[in-house]
Amino acid sequence: MDAVRDGLAELRGEDARHLARVLRAEPGQRYEISDNRSAWLAEIAEARGDRVVFRVLEPLAVAAPPVDITLCAALIKFDRFEWTIEKATELGVARIVPVETARCEKGLFEASRKRAARWERIVRESSQQSRRARMPEIAAALRFDECLALQAGLRYFLEEEAAPPLLRLLPAERAVSARVALLVGPEGGWTGVERHQAAAAGWQAASLSPQVLRAETAAAAALAVLVNAWMT
Repeated sequence: MDAVRDGLAELRGEDARHLARVLRAEPGQRYEISDNRSAWLAEIAEARGDRVVFRVLEPLAVAAPPVDITLCAALIKFDRFEWTIEKATELGVARIVPVETARCEKGLFEASRKRAARWERIVRESSQQSRRARMPEIAAALRFDECLALQAGLRYFLEEEAAPPLLRLLPAERAVSARVALLVGPEGGWTGVERHQAAAAGWQAASLSPQVLRAETAAAAALAVLVNAWMT
């Protein structure tokens, strides 16, 4: 959605065609719209071809995520990685960083470059579904050692082996301005070298469950813990 100017906003391209031709949008119909910064209640003023014009009626109050979270997710099979992107967006992450680790399937790192447009579309659709005013950023994939250099006030990597529960590691006083980075491994788990590297770089090992979780389950569960902790 383009910026609102003089009380009007314009939608073009495939989204506009879908709205006008498939959903048969007509003048007077109301929608919630966003320019990736703010949200408004608006009604359609014109719907024709690949162009839909909205007339803004009033601003909408949109709840901001309670904490700034960067999800560093090891690359897994793309259907499950895309599920992770969708759920992470719904749970309010600020950014998603795909990561290549030692036990990632070969070829995923290079192939991820071709998925950028598709992943952006998933983020956009999931943001709309969850009524987010601002979409999360999806970064280009990083190697494991590059990911470890990312900065945040609190940095955790999920661990299948013995580690304190994530909730126990969180600070007692949780500032609104806090920045959290969460690193989730692949299905094969971490190598001993990666564990040592993460700890040496200042990342804290954290556990979620006595059971072994799939990568996408672990990511969603950990994000839910973090978001809920900052809501209380």
